[in-house]
Amino acid sequence: MESKNINQRLNLALELVEKEKTVAKLKHDINKDVEKKVQEHHRKYLLHEQLKVIKKELGIEKDEKVTIIDKMEEKMKNLKIPEYAMKVIKEEQQKLQYLEPTSSEFNVTRNYLDWLTNMPWGLVSEENTDLKKAKEALDEGHYGMKDVKQRILEFIAINILKKSVGGKILCFHGPPGVGKTSIAKSIAAALNRQYFRFSVGGMTDVSEIKGHRRTYVGAMPGKMIQCLKKVQTENPLVLIDEIDKIGGAGFHGDPASALLELLDPEQNANFNDHFLDVPIDLTKVLFICTANEVDRIPGALRDRMELIDVSGYLAEEKMQIARKYLIPQARKETSLTEEQLTISEDVLDELIKHYCRESGVRNLQKHIERIFRKAALQIAEVDQSSAASVISVTSENLTKYVGKPKFTSDRMYDITPPGVVMGLAWTAMGGSALYIETVLKRAVDESSDKDGSLETTGNLGDVMKESVRTALTVAKGILSREKPDSKFFEKAHIHIHVPEGATPKDGPSAGVTLVSSLLSLALNKPVRQRMAMTGEISLTGKVLPVGGIREKVIAARRVGATLVFLPSENRRDYDELPDFMRDDIEVRFVTHYDELYKELFE
Repeated sequence: MESKNINQRLNLALELVEKEKTVAKLKHDINKDVEKKVQEHHRKYLLHEQLKVIKKELGIEKDEKVTIIDKMEEKMKNLKIPEYAMKVIKEEQQKLQYLEPTSSEFNVTRNYLDWLTNMPWGLVSEENTDLKKAKEALDEGHYGMKDVKQRILEFIAINILKKSVGGKILCFHGPPGVGKTSIAKSIAAALNRQYFRFSVGGMTDVSEIKGHRRTYVGAMPGKMIQCLKKVQTENPLVLIDEIDKIGGAGFHGDPASALLELLDPEQNANFNDHFLDVPIDLTKVLFICTANEVDRIPGALRDRMELIDVSGYLAEEKMQIARKYLIPQARKETSLTEEQLTISEDVLDELIKHYCRESGVRNLQKHIERIFRKAALQIAEVDQSSAASVISVTSENLTKYVGKPKFTSDRMYDITPPGVVMGLAWTAMGGSALYIETVLKRAVDESSDKDGSLETTGNLGDVMKESVRTALTVAKGILSREKPDSKFFEKAHIHIHVPEGATPKDGPSAGVTLVSSLLSLALNKPVRQRMAMTGEISLTGKVLPVGGIREKVIAARRVGATLVFLPSENRRDYDELPDFMRDDIEVRFVTHYDELYKELFE
């Protein structure tokens, strides 16, 4: 309109009309395509619906909902579904018939019915009643473990006498690598039960155990219901791994508390999963839990379990395990025959003493596999028919395959000076020597007006620090009785150190060692050489029992101690040790520190 030239105006108008025409044509084409597609879909839908009706009239095909329900009914024929569960199933099936297959509610209901009808209602696997066969199955995969194997044989015997299939809750606790998890699989084979494992280490969500409520999108049942669906039997063996590492209470609930209902024999007859919302009987399930440290298992859970200690292996036992299980397994994996690779007894002894000192055999297995891998590479690099393809690993060439030894002797002192005493410690990795070093920071001046002091180092925990104070009080009492004129402890500036400062140390079992170390310094007398001790000390001088006697005796033998002092109340633990462990070591039991004082200083 701004242009005054008529021709120019007409040209501009023509351009606009052309644009409008193009847009209108495009719209028309799009509408035509959409209409065509809609008509095509509508036609197909009508034909499909007509086909369904025709097939239904002819009896060729059933309705989708009817087909689903018929499949479920067929599945339920072989199940002994309780009345309360059957009532829920029938209600849900009726609900399913009135829902459109395209609706989300239809899929939720169908999924729920699938889970309900896939539960092994009344299905029980036939249990092994042959004790000899069960014992062979247990011995085949694991060496030792007498307590565990004995308990399983007792369990089978009870089921034989009762003529019924029962459940139980057992907890295997012990150091890493002793076979707690793997023995569960052997137990399942021995009992002829289905095996299912799940780990609760670090678990913080209660829904993992109890399931989600069905109102949530993507809701699923908990681990126990998933287990029953997978194994299709009411009496599986369920391994709950790392129960001492279960997460604490948080935003998503407390999984440890949720396990109470699962593991309580009084409650698990009616275990209620949030998803199914129907009581499930778990009384026939054999639960086996594993843990490294019993003290870290919540108390309420611990009370519901039967605790079975799976102790660490002795050097002699590790030797047998290496020969019977680890080396044959490594040969199988690498296809190296005995002619191609030989490993001498000295090599195994060297590996156990200087490379793999922990209680379990996992590290020993890694070292043996490492030897086989390096040998396989060595053989593959040369002509296999040549002499170089035959390898013999000896203690002289062992470092070539596994590197330098990680452990040397535990003995820090060949001759202990006054103030130094060897105690015995016990950790999750096994037993070890624990030296207590007590020295004077400066010379004692009994004429000084200033009181003495006590300093402790060595990364000690609160319990051990309290043990130091208790030991000092006991030592003061004994010294005042034996040397009434001495003012040593009143005026001395004492420093107590426990070597290996980077390693945290705690517990009361070094009590007698601390008292002995303090008195040795005060009397300026070294204690007897090649001697070790352990025991908690009370304020009145009583020697109280401690744990880990087996591991501590192993450690004493390893460092060459010939005499060990133990609390009298630990005699029963010592008597349970194998005879060969007690052959080359003298053990004396003490009730009160006065007995130990006479042995050490008189």
